[in-house]
Amino acid sequence: MRLQLATWPEVDEYLRTYKGIIMPIGSTEQHGPTGLVGTDALTAEAIGQRLGDKVDAYVAPTISVGMAQHHLGFSGSMTLKPSTLLLVIKDMVDSLTVHGFERFFFVNGHGGNIATVTAAFSEVYADSSLGGASNRAPVKCALYNWFMMPGVAKLADELYGDAEGSHATASEVAVTYALFPETAARVRNAPMEPKTAPDGDIFDAADYRRSFPDGRIGSNPALAEAEHGEQFMQVAVDDLAKLYWEFVGS
Repeated sequence: MRLQLATWPEVDEYLRTYKGIIMPIGSTEQHGPTGLVGTDALTAEAIGQRLGDKVDAYVAPTISVGMAQHHLGFSGSMTLKPSTLLLVIKDMVDSLTVHGFERFFFVNGHGGNIATVTAAFSEVYADSSLGGASNRAPVKCALYNWFMMPGVAKLADELYGDAEGSHATASEVAVTYALFPETAARVRNAPMEPKTAPDGDIFDAADYRRSFPDGRIGSNPALAEAEHGEQFMQVAVDDLAKLYWEFVGS
């Protein structure tokens, strides 16, 4: 259920019974020659929406630009500084807390967000611990990366093995192909050499572009198929739903 498509009386009614909300977060960054710039945000949003439908929870607007400074060597990529992203997350949580939301379940599509999101949670908790939010109910935040769910990892290994890689992965590209088939038809045959990209570490944007000139790391997204994407979304939602019910009941 999209929060943006609710009225305020509907949200009031929801909060009489439920205190949880799903918070999709991703990034706007390159994903190789055959992957979409919006992959991380689009996948987190789609999986977050499907999760919301499954558990009857509201889904907040997606945070679509994340911490992606290392991708700025590739056209179209955008980033927020960690300090900026931290404030965006905290302000969103604080705003929703005013109304009575207490459990914030972040569905993440970008590994580069993890450290900053975790730091934002510490800022939220610090308000309570230091007495700045003593008049509100206890707030809890959780971060789950859809691409690290056990069902997703198992399926990716079965379908792609080592060619899954760590960026512009076959699994995330497959999800976008399932969501946007017409776009997939346009981009999926772009040339990539070598077939499976090299692996390794990254640092700043110049280092990334120099080390991985087409943007992929360890992956062969030519293996991605739309039907795989549907499977990945299903297993991700199944795993996340169990975690959501455990979290909101805590």
